Amino acid sequence: MELKLNQSWQAHISDEFKKPYFKQLMQFIERERQAHPTAIFPLENQVFRAFDACSFDEVKVVILGQDPYPTRGHAHGLSFSVEPDVRPLPKSLINIFKELQSDVGIAPPENGNLIHWANQGVLLLNSVLTVRKGEANSHAKQGWETFTDEVIDQLASKKSGIVYILWGAKALEKAKSVDPTKNLILSSPHPSPLSSYRGFFGSKPFSSANSYLAEQGSEGIRW
Repeated sequence: MELKLNQSWQAHISDEFKKPYFKQLMQFIERERQAHPTAIFPLENQVFRAFDACSFDEVKVVILGQDPYPTRGHAHGLSFSVEPDVRPLPKSLINIFKELQSDVGIAPPENGNLIHWANQGVLLLNSVLTVRKGEANSHAKQGWETFTDEVIDQLASKKSGIVYILWGAKALEKAKSVDPTKNLILSSPHPSPLSSYRGFFGSKPFSSANSYLAEQGSEGIRW
């Protein structure tokens, strides 16, 4: 896989590319793409899209997901986001839009592409950046988690005043290096249908994030 990373991120995480675990990860993905040439998502040029869409210096909010949607045509490198023509929307995304409307009064958008969030400083980061068609977590425990842990560690050690929106226990564990006295951590159950009614609905992450950003003298996100 060709490793093209947004220049603003290179100084912070490009050293990871040289480490043995990452080389092994790339070998694994290459084998996967050879064995399943049309069934590894997202497309190769979209794997690092979260970094392309939101530079290191511009990160205001981090929303952590688990791994890409394993349905063809859905994943495009941004956590929880889908390509504009995807219908019906994933159920977790539908619930996110329901909470968005309840929280800040924004009606569900026409499509599920969240690139407009990313372009305003929302890092839509999955813990694992690739997946095999129809098999959720099929690329877990191959090295991606180590890489994305380093992404969070770099943000936590070099930036403050960031809002971390953590949906579910796995996301909360992922951000264990974040200092809650220097950033805002918003945690709630995951928006999936299995857990959304246990506290995701009514958690008001979008208004809470913007209130905090305003306190930091930063412009809020136009959700």
